Amino acid sequence: MLDINYIRQNPEEVAKMLHDRQLQGDEPRLRRLLSIDTERRELVQKTDELKAVRNRRSKEIAELKKSGSDSAGQLIADMQSVGEEIAGLDSRLSALNLEMEEILLALPNRLDPSVPIGRTAEDNLVFGEPVHFPHPLEFEVKNHLELGKALGILDFERGAKVTGAGFPVYVGKGARLERALINFMLDRHTEEHGYTEVFPPFMVNRDSLRGTGQWPKFADQVYHMEEDELYAIPTAEVPVTNLHRDEMLSAAALPISYAAYSACFRREAGSYGKDTRGFLRVHQFNKVEMVKFTRPEESYAALETIRGHAEAILCALEIPYRVLLLCSGDISANAAKCYDIEVWSPAERKYLEASSCSNFEDYQARRANIRFKADGKSKPEFVHTLNGSGLATSRLMVSIIEHYQTPEGGIRVPEALVPYTGFKDISPLG
Repeated sequence: MLDINYIRQNPEEVAKMLHDRQLQGDEPRLRRLLSIDTERRELVQKTDELKAVRNRRSKEIAELKKSGSDSAGQLIADMQSVGEEIAGLDSRLSALNLEMEEILLALPNRLDPSVPIGRTAEDNLVFGEPVHFPHPLEFEVKNHLELGKALGILDFERGAKVTGAGFPVYVGKGARLERALINFMLDRHTEEHGYTEVFPPFMVNRDSLRGTGQWPKFADQVYHMEEDELYAIPTAEVPVTNLHRDEMLSAAALPISYAAYSACFRREAGSYGKDTRGFLRVHQFNKVEMVKFTRPEESYAALETIRGHAEAILCALEIPYRVLLLCSGDISANAAKCYDIEVWSPAERKYLEASSCSNFEDYQARRANIRFKADGKSKPEFVHTLNGSGLATSRLMVSIIEHYQTPEGGIRVPEALVPYTGFKDISPLG
């Protein structure tokens, strides 16, 4: 969440941020927050003054009683009235604090100055040049659904029977290819990129969702197990970031870098009318996530590092891709700056998002209370948190299956994955 001191001192800047994010509807909420803040500070001052009076009078009453004077009665009566007034003010303060927190949790993060101003995804900027690899497809290509079904490696129909639409089943060499892809990415990130591997829970409590910003703003996107008050994770970012919730980290230990595999579960509420065929939009998918905790002054260099690590995976697999710098109207509410990495689908003839790499600055750390104390500083600071998909396998599998298809209807395995699969191709003959 944003710091109330920052909002108080920079209301015009916050209002502009809401406008740039196309969230003008949140401006009344901002005005209400500023009104609450003013009233709250006045009440705190008044309450403190009354409590100081009560403390002084309590000492006077004690002294009068000690001396045997019978004049303490009026002071006691007066203090009862003061106590009732303090109780009323405390009750009002409690209500204001709850309302303030509710608004702060709903407000989005501030934007880094390098984020382009735009209204929709159409205004995102292509960052650098799209990356291509020489794999000519000089024949009529099939899409990943056709190939997956013909080769017997993907079964969306049985997944729908077992669970529902958007829950794929990988079969035989398809399952092996998926597992190989996950292991390859984990090995690359841990052995070459310096991340520590963690294997997190796939369910979290509400405090964890709140810590990373999925609650309450995106509550409609997560699967909820009401009886246990647990939520299926939409991304490993949630449990991994919350590993350090309510902790004071060692300054010497920063940066901390984690890589984690998890299944991800998303309701995709509001996706009506979008293309939901095959892997284009699913409710369960696999992903390797990169998460970093850094000092504030190091976070933007870390963002470029994370993006580079995600790109390194695609280069090793020789998958065509491009990088987008998201504009103010398309960036997520939690991020101060975000890159999307999109892989090319030869059959769809368009780019598909396979990774997002974001710097949240102290937005998540403030919600999750993750701090460190720098050398020479008297007060602790909030860390900056970052994450990047390294990468999501569903859209990546689309590109691999389609990009490496053969004229005979088979699929070649990317060379980097052969040591993990144990086979070089998936042929129509099995």
